[in-house]
Amino acid sequence: MQLNRPIYPSYSIIFCLLLNVYLHEGIKSIHIFIFRRYCTARLRRLYKSLKFTHGRGKYVKKAITESNVTDVRFLHILLYMADRAWSHAMEKRHLPDGPNSRQRIYLLGRLRKAVKWAVLFSQLCAIKGDSRTSLEAEAYASYMKGTLLFEQDQNWKTALRNFRKARDVYEELGKYGSIENQILCRERVEELEPSVRYCLHKVGESNLQTSELMDIGDVEGPALDLFKAKLEAVMAEARSQQAASLTEFYWLGHRFPINNAKTRVSILKAQELEKDLRGPAADALTAEKKLSMFDKMFSAYHEARACIRSDLASAGNADNVKVDLNGLDKAVSASLGQRTIERNQLLISIAKSKFMKQSDEKGEKLTKPEELVRLYDLQIQNSTDLYDLVSSQRNMNSEEDSFAKEYELKGLAFRAERCFFLAKSYSFAGKRAEAYTLFLRAGSLVDEVLKKVQVANNPDQTIIKDLQILSNNCRSNRCIEHATGIMEEENIPEKLSKGVSTISLTGPEKKEEKFLLEKLDLYESAVGEPGTKSAPCIERFPPQFQAVPCNPIVLDIAFSSIEFPSLDNRMKKDSKKGIFSRLWG
Repeated sequence: MQLNRPIYPSYSIIFCLLLNVYLHEGIKSIHIFIFRRYCTARLRRLYKSLKFTHGRGKYVKKAITESNVTDVRFLHILLYMADRAWSHAMEKRHLPDGPNSRQRIYLLGRLRKAVKWAVLFSQLCAIKGDSRTSLEAEAYASYMKGTLLFEQDQNWKTALRNFRKARDVYEELGKYGSIENQILCRERVEELEPSVRYCLHKVGESNLQTSELMDIGDVEGPALDLFKAKLEAVMAEARSQQAASLTEFYWLGHRFPINNAKTRVSILKAQELEKDLRGPAADALTAEKKLSMFDKMFSAYHEARACIRSDLASAGNADNVKVDLNGLDKAVSASLGQRTIERNQLLISIAKSKFMKQSDEKGEKLTKPEELVRLYDLQIQNSTDLYDLVSSQRNMNSEEDSFAKEYELKGLAFRAERCFFLAKSYSFAGKRAEAYTLFLRAGSLVDEVLKKVQVANNPDQTIIKDLQILSNNCRSNRCIEHATGIMEEENIPEKLSKGVSTISLTGPEKKEEKFLLEKLDLYESAVGEPGTKSAPCIERFPPQFQAVPCNPIVLDIAFSSIEFPSLDNRMKKDSKKGIFSRLWG
């Protein structure tokens, strides 16, 4: 039976593929086996609803052919079978330590199954569906074929042909249909483009260098799962080859040997990221991209430090080796501290740009001065650590001496900036005297740093310019705080007289509220109308004070005027007395 409409009653296959894409993108945040289990459960429901089970006792496989595809759900079975096989392969790919040899064999087997079901799905859609549905299914099958060849690391030309075919189909489909379908097709084209470029690189038809492959792996999506795993392996191999020539680490006039291969690779990775951040293309990078590169750099430096300290633990009594490793650890720690200051400076520039805005734009949250104070606290701590790291040794060469002086001046500049934004926070709180004093202190710190920077050898003109701008800002804000404080002080008598004139012993008149016990005869809600913020009027809380009668106070005024009789004659007398008591008794 020929179907003259799309095989789905109210939507096309590409809408179902949209569901798959969303599910596949969620795989990174949850476990991939959840999607596989979903496919399994969905297949069970489809088999049961179609009465297409494979027997109860003995398993008798039923094939899906052109003759028995009388319902769209038969094609659903093929689609979910392909997706289940694909997700099972990706589950092995995303293992923490990567797949071993046996798991890799199983992974390839599951991908072959995915290709088998996808191809059958495409063939039946070409027979039972319309032209658009057939094209969508064909692109899906081409992607599965390319994924299998990509993982097998062979037949790059065939893989390139399949990826190109899928990309071209999605490009054409993206020109027509609803807006949702067009957006989905464009996203699929962007996801397939890196795989096409990588295949061109492997075939040799592209001038793309191995070091440039990282730039095309930033796109997210299910089409890049295997691509990123392959890309990481290629980049690790390239770094290992380049690290063979990295035998020393140069820092402030000292050369420290690097004997551990893992340490070399980590340091080389960090240095490559540093070059990218300082290169000519760095200005075109967004702030988010730079921050992610800083995170990767920090990870590489931490890996290098972990390897160095592991070598220190296993060095034993070799003093020369320990000296070199300690020096290398110190140099890597200093480089990590410098990059940390650069990253924090980038965060400060972002926060300052938001701080200067007068109003929210598109709901963007403005920066408070307290956030900049916290960032400058980190900068002061990092610059102090770097200064102490270098100045703690006895004999310093010229490079180390200039390095220590540079970060001493940077620490003073950070203190001046911190003082300025601390004054801003007091100004926003309306504390004029404190703000004026802090602006004055920030200005004196800036003048002190400017004198030291101008006297130093080869002064950095950028730092001098920034300090001069800060000095002008301190002076202008100080004048503003002074003027605002005088105006507020002059307005105090007027505000006081106005406040005194409005004083009332009875307080402001309030609308008398009736509570539940006072309006039992009225059909009114005591909890307020739905959707309003009015307080419920069930009972007054806290209750009002009420007068309570006190116990009477009794004063005994007659007690002090009564003369009581003497009782001495009633007291018992002692007859046994000694000689002395008789004489003086």
